[in-house]
Amino acid sequence: MAASSGSKSIFMSIVLSLCLHLTLSSVTYDNKALIINGQRRILFSGSIHYPRSSHEMWEGLIQKAKDGGLDVIDTYVFWNVHEPSPGNVLFSLKLSFGFPVWLKFVQGISFRTDNKPFKHAMQNFTQKIVLMMKDEKLFKSQGGPIILSQIENEYEPEREEFGSAGEAYIKWAAEMAVELNTEVPWVMCKEEDAPDPVINTCNGFYCHSFSPNKPSKPKMWTEAWTGWFSDFGGQNYQRPVEDLAFAVARFIQKGGSFVNYYMYHGGTNFGRTAGGPFITTSYDYDAPIDEYGLIREPKYGHLKKLHKAIKLCENALLTANSTVTSLGNYEECAAFLSNYHTESAARVTFNNKQYNLPPWSISILPDCKNIIFNTANVTGQRSHVQMLPTNVTFHSWETFNEDVFSLEDDSTITTVGLLEQLNVTRDTSDYLWYSTSVNISSSDSFLHGGERPTLSVQSRGHALHVFVNGQLTGSASGTRTYKRFTFRGNVNLHAGVNTISLLSIAVGLPNNGPHFESYKTGVLGPVVLHGIDEGKRDLSWHKWSYKIGLQGEAMVTGLGSQSSIPFVSWVPSSLEHKKQQPLTWYKAYFDAPEGDEPLAMDMSSMNKGQVLINGQNIGRYWTGTMFPDLG
Repeated sequence: MAASSGSKSIFMSIVLSLCLHLTLSSVTYDNKALIINGQRRILFSGSIHYPRSSHEMWEGLIQKAKDGGLDVIDTYVFWNVHEPSPGNVLFSLKLSFGFPVWLKFVQGISFRTDNKPFKHAMQNFTQKIVLMMKDEKLFKSQGGPIILSQIENEYEPEREEFGSAGEAYIKWAAEMAVELNTEVPWVMCKEEDAPDPVINTCNGFYCHSFSPNKPSKPKMWTEAWTGWFSDFGGQNYQRPVEDLAFAVARFIQKGGSFVNYYMYHGGTNFGRTAGGPFITTSYDYDAPIDEYGLIREPKYGHLKKLHKAIKLCENALLTANSTVTSLGNYEECAAFLSNYHTESAARVTFNNKQYNLPPWSISILPDCKNIIFNTANVTGQRSHVQMLPTNVTFHSWETFNEDVFSLEDDSTITTVGLLEQLNVTRDTSDYLWYSTSVNISSSDSFLHGGERPTLSVQSRGHALHVFVNGQLTGSASGTRTYKRFTFRGNVNLHAGVNTISLLSIAVGLPNNGPHFESYKTGVLGPVVLHGIDEGKRDLSWHKWSYKIGLQGEAMVTGLGSQSSIPFVSWVPSSLEHKKQQPLTWYKAYFDAPEGDEPLAMDMSSMNKGQVLINGQNIGRYWTGTMFPDLG
């Protein structure tokens, strides 16, 4: 299933069995549930995305999921991980999420609609992935673990926006998937018009009121949100386990039979792979297994008890039609007693016996007599992960100060006007330099005691540093909600030629919405100089020079050679004066600590940048306040 948070562009996912017997058989469904080996099953699933954790963690994560009462694991199949260039399908985990960047530049393409170039690329990739899985005998019909697949993701808003083209696309996507003959069901989440036999499913915090679009399909919840993602400058969201357990129990009570927790382990957006603008490196999601692979209590343990209680009711729930008061004449009985009041407890009589129900809770009685679980009664200790300082010593500190790009430097492009950032960088770097020159007359009044001129720069995102004649003038940034922003500040100019250099910084790529392939990033203007004798001067259509990336990126990642970076060297230094020089790289050496406990880097003494270890990009950090919007 796919992330509401940041990877909505993911169009395919798979669900893998953890503990079902792997035999040659088909997976089907009816109005009650998925049918595996001829038996209806209530299934609990958890989203764990393999690129968001190190491969050393995978075995432990899967075991913890199984111990927590999960039956299956859900994961994306990441298009841009596995097809980094057109037709080049790989299965090495080079980390990146969402659609591959090259797709944006296919001539005539429009994402996720009835568009021939997009459908061609999507079908090619989907077919190759399915064929590889078949060759490895991974589908349940082949004796493998895959019991369910998803095509597209949360498409309903886009379908409504695209109209008939969206309807045609979703019909095509469903037919294309089914024709691959995987012999396991296909689902579409948040797409009420999913064509038969594809099952439409629910995503959200609550899904008890959801019904599939045909009475022959089971009620499935493909994203039960355990928390939410975080964005730079935003808050860290948490979801109480009492509320999550209540939502899951209510869904099962209302006839649901499949629940997938999004996320069960969120992990880390390594490198520059965060699924959307301003999304943080941490993708913890307040999940039952935290970012570091550690169990989060009481969420993990309480859900484990919930799964066990519901499993005890499985036969009764899947053989009988639930009623509100009457038990009916069934051989097996199970009851869910509910109190939907958020503040008031309730005392109810059921089967000639009285029961006390806390506010906003459901009690589960597998035998219709004894309560074995209540969603609001959380027991056990709360875990508090505390990262303690290690005995690791960083030594041999060195620094490198990035040169401010100017017109005298070698540039990637020189042209009239302002260019969209991604069209230039092709996402090879977060950084793009814009540079132009301004000629100031010696007679201009501000040079003779008048007020200094003001520079205003309008940007589509996401952050900006402004340099005038090589000196930092100021910075500004947007937010995840308001990506556009304006820098406005006084500038020091002198008579003659002045150089204005703008370092535009992207913090993630557009990832959802209709036509998001056309969304723009970077300095698109206007760029205006105010307060000179002529009034104002619009620089937007001046001649601008562009340079992709920073010198230090090539130095620390090995993506460029030292010979391509003239006059660059590391200088022995310390961290004491780090705030006096902008655009500074810091390098140190350390011995890896012993053991296999999770490690984290505390970047609270820094402001904004990226962390690399042995040339591998661990991720972005932005610990300080957002740059002020000076508009």
